[in-house]
Amino acid sequence: MSRFEAIRAHVRENRSGMFVDLVFAMAWVTVVSIVFELLQGPRWAYYLAMFAGVVAYYGFFWSLEAAKDGT
Repeated sequence: MSRFEAIRAHVRENRSGMFVDLVFAMAWVTVVSIVFELLQGPRWAYYLAMFAGVVAYYGFFWSLEAAKDGT
C-alpha cells in the first residue's frame, strides 16, 4: 500500500470526524477573533483564548462521549 493509498484510506475512515473537527475549529477561531476585534483585548489574552479552544474541544467531546455512555 502506497502512502497516498494509506492517506486516502485514513481519510475515508475518519471523514465525518475530521469534518466535525474542522467545523469546531473554525467556529472557535471565528468567535474568539470577533470577540477580541470588538473588545480590543490584549494580545496575550487572545492567544490564551485560542489555546483554550484545545481544552474546550477535548472537554466538549469527552462530555459528549460520557453522555452517550450514560455515565
